[in-house]
Amino acid sequence: MLKAVISALALAATLTFSVERASAQSGPPVAVVDDHAIYHDPDAPELGNPKGDVTIVEFFDYQCPYCRKLHPDLMRLVQEDGRIRLVLKDWPILSPFSKVAAKVALAAKYQGKHAAAHAALMAIPGRLDQQKIDAAAASAELDAARLNADAQAHKDEIEALLARTNQIAESIDLTGTPALIIGPFLAPGGMSYDNLKKAVAQARATQAKPKG
Repeated sequence: MLKAVISALALAATLTFSVERASAQSGPPVAVVDDHAIYHDPDAPELGNPKGDVTIVEFFDYQCPYCRKLHPDLMRLVQEDGRIRLVLKDWPILSPFSKVAAKVALAAKYQGKHAAAHAALMAIPGRLDQQKIDAAAASAELDAARLNADAQAHKDEIEALLARTNQIAESIDLTGTPALIIGPFLAPGGMSYDNLKKAVAQARATQAKPKG
């Protein structure tokens, strides 16, 4: 898990997604992950302004305490800025219940309540378990019968989305949650509110520069 808080001015170099990574074993290289897969997966939930001029992609796990700590600052930034598109990448890597929670959130979108489910799951204290996940779903006012039905009906789509996210994370060498892609920059997610604002400003400035 990435704990260090980094300055927005010390963000990593612009991400390059078109370079294949060599496989650890002999054989074909790992499949290329392009920027469309990262920023524009049609099944990945989104918050904020769908036409925003800066996109933030968040890789998170509902079990991750640093993700929970980041959540209110990230939501505040999205709301106050008004020009941020936030793409949510469920990356359940910390416990079996991480995946259970991710599937609940992703199934909730079929009844139009993903945002409420996401907020409720991020508010769970301590270690995840089934009782806490069920309580979060109830607090988000999810229809339990429909949630179960949607989870089953869309099982393949949900599993495929989680697999794509895992592939992306591995392909860009993420090592833990939270992790953020802010515009063209990759950064650990353990950032203060002020540094998040600076990172967004830097992304805007970089994207506004003429190319060529």
